Amino acid sequence: MLRSRGLRLTAPRQLVLESVYRLRHATPDQIHADVSERAAGVNITTVYRTLELLEELQLVTHAHLSHGAPTYHPLGEHQHAHLVCRGCGDVQELPSPTLEGLAEDLRTTRGFRLDIGHVALFGVCGNCGTEEE
Repeated sequence: MLRSRGLRLTAPRQLVLESVYRLRHATPDQIHADVSERAAGVNITTVYRTLELLEELQLVTHAHLSHGAPTYHPLGEHQHAHLVCRGCGDVQELPSPTLEGLAEDLRTTRGFRLDIGHVALFGVCGNCGTEEE
């Protein structure tokens, strides 16, 4: 895809893309740490710029799964929302059909088009127990 747009597939670009696919849901700092294990010369600025380019090329996307940095994941796979545990920080994928009814309701009643890939639902996973109400 890069070459078809007149761009080079550089080693840092390939390493960042491979890291996103390997880590599944990772912040730029986590991606940088992973890339640094394979190539010490890749700095955090290169990681951020590469992530922006890969997102523009629709190879990766991001979601905000915490108050911090965005979390990147591969885009070429099935679209999904995210379940984020406030206890342990675990991120689980929620298949998009689970939210299609809500998305359709929002579209027809409010004219709102839900971007399911950017949806994050926060709560407590089964491993962390149940919340007291």
